[in-house]
Amino acid sequence: MFNRTRFALARKRRGLTKRTLAADVGVTERSISAYESGSTHPEKETVIKIAQVLRFPESFFFADDVDELSPDIASFRAMTKMTAGQRDMALSSGAIALMLNGWLEDRFSLPSPNLPDLGRTGNADLRRAPSKIKRSTEGDAFPAQGNEHDPEACAEALREFWGIGELPIKNMITLMEAHGIRVYSLAIDAREVDAFSMWHDEKPFVFLNTNKTAERCRFDAAHELGHLVMHRHGAPHGQEAEREANAFASAFLMPRRSVLANAPRAATLKSLVSHKKYWTVSAAALNYRLHSLGLTTAWSYRTLCIQLSELGRNKEPESAPFETSQVLSKVFMALRDEGITKFDVAKAINVTPEEIDELTFGLMLNVLQGGKAAGGTTKTSRANLRLVQ
Repeated sequence: MFNRTRFALARKRRGLTKRTLAADVGVTERSISAYESGSTHPEKETVIKIAQVLRFPESFFFADDVDELSPDIASFRAMTKMTAGQRDMALSSGAIALMLNGWLEDRFSLPSPNLPDLGRTGNADLRRAPSKIKRSTEGDAFPAQGNEHDPEACAEALREFWGIGELPIKNMITLMEAHGIRVYSLAIDAREVDAFSMWHDEKPFVFLNTNKTAERCRFDAAHELGHLVMHRHGAPHGQEAEREANAFASAFLMPRRSVLANAPRAATLKSLVSHKKYWTVSAAALNYRLHSLGLTTAWSYRTLCIQLSELGRNKEPESAPFETSQVLSKVFMALRDEGITKFDVAKAINVTPEEIDELTFGLMLNVLQGGKAAGGTTKTSRANLRLVQ
């Protein structure tokens, strides 16, 4: 039977309105609404056209119901910048990732989640107030310090919980995967959707838009990690939650004591570019962190902001290599060794191989075809997995 939930998911995945899809398929908008409500089922010829327009196999529309992700379970960055259609595209992409993740977890034992609850109702014993330091006066961009939900304290607590101390993080994706976070690339060509995260069936998920610089992707990953450990129970919301996640990411990637020990003596554009490599962050993020710790004046901070903006927001000086998933790479290599092709995997979950490529950093395309995926290397502890017999 034609599955109305899958039909709605496919339409949203392609970012099409009912009116646009109706025109492309050659039916009325009322018919599209009827197909999604389940009051009417399309004829065979119409199903063929729907599959062609939405770029899904016909079998996709006749499989079991899928988990529909509602906006209230996901943490999005820059909600005010994205449209409802872009949000739905991202959520539907996440729903397909859950299908792929379920198929993989039926066959492989992936790392178990190892994240403390550092939210307001979580384990207060893990949070500790950092030493008193001078704070910036730049207003809402820098959250207040000293409250029970201090992002700086949460970042320090998580580093201690994971046993990584003050060391720079060589690969954020590898680190998160090693502690049970499922990381997928965000299959949506919209820069307004930076990333999003969620908990689903007691498992943490992070989706990253890779259409950015490597440093910004790392910051997005740390930002979503902050949401996972601080906002698991849904509070706070909106701009307050985003400010806390930004402050967490800044502190997690650039620990206070590490910055104090390794900060440039003079904050210039040249010194920012040189020192940012130690923590693998953007020059803008380091400029922000130095000022938030009171190590630069407001004049110096703003001057550097202007100089960095002149370089272009999407251009990072001396950018780092892109990171990619180590878990998915290992999984696809194991599948290749068993003679399982990307077409087999796609057929198993009723999507196209291209759909999976977009969700997996292009790793399936590279690994199952015998190539080598691009991405940064790391000496960070690897995530272990084993094949389920």
